Amino acid sequence: MVREALNESAMNATLHGSYWRVSVFQSVASTQAELSRKENLQHGDVFVTEYQSAGRGRLDRTFEATKSSALLFSLYLEPKRNKLEWSVIPLLAGLSLVNSLKNLDKNFVTNLKWPNDLLVGEKKVAGILVEAKADGVIVGIGLNVEMAKSELPVATATSLQLEGFAELNRNIILPEILNNFALTIGLWESGSNIVFEQYRQASSTLGKEVEVHLPSGEILKSHATEINELGELHLANGARVNVGDVIHLR
Repeated sequence: MVREALNESAMNATLHGSYWRVSVFQSVASTQAELSRKENLQHGDVFVTEYQSAGRGRLDRTFEATKSSALLFSLYLEPKRNKLEWSVIPLLAGLSLVNSLKNLDKNFVTNLKWPNDLLVGEKKVAGILVEAKADGVIVGIGLNVEMAKSELPVATATSLQLEGFAELNRNIILPEILNNFALTIGLWESGSNIVFEQYRQASSTLGKEVEVHLPSGEILKSHATEINELGELHLANGARVNVGDVIHLR
């Protein structure tokens, strides 16, 4: 299968006038690590690669994708809000993915599983990793684009291609995501609550019975009732969770 290569000049031309600067790599251990090591890191730097040999997800999980089958990128931001509020950035990144894909295919429906998974139905199509760095954060995103069923890392994953998405050109998808993320971050920085309203509408976790696995090993079972403006998940049993893995219970 021949997949269209990433085109650095084409993407930067599309992004002309924005603060984003895209650098394309053929292969790196991970875009997150590569960007973290960059000298003179600046707001708006974006690293995207055809292949990651040691891709990472949340909680140091591995992330694997066949060369050119996924959109694997990391970006650096210096948010203009108090650092105590930066915990919501993974959710804003997820919302940007939802809105970007909707812009490219108005009939395509995705939803967000707290805190950082983009789903089609109950299958994961993208994941998000956010880490503090210097005076900002590095946001890593892995979006399964042209993965065939045999290339999926787990049975609970899917890809845009498998779900019939209308646009599979990564040189079009990435600029759309970046422009939407800039808009979303800008709204949040201005104090607008619309981003939280949009996130709640896109959430597949709210209203569900969930099982939350905490880093301590504790497991909470309750009803997901709210997601606040710090990105915390509220449960009907009174718990507020800021880090954990959620399982939607049927």
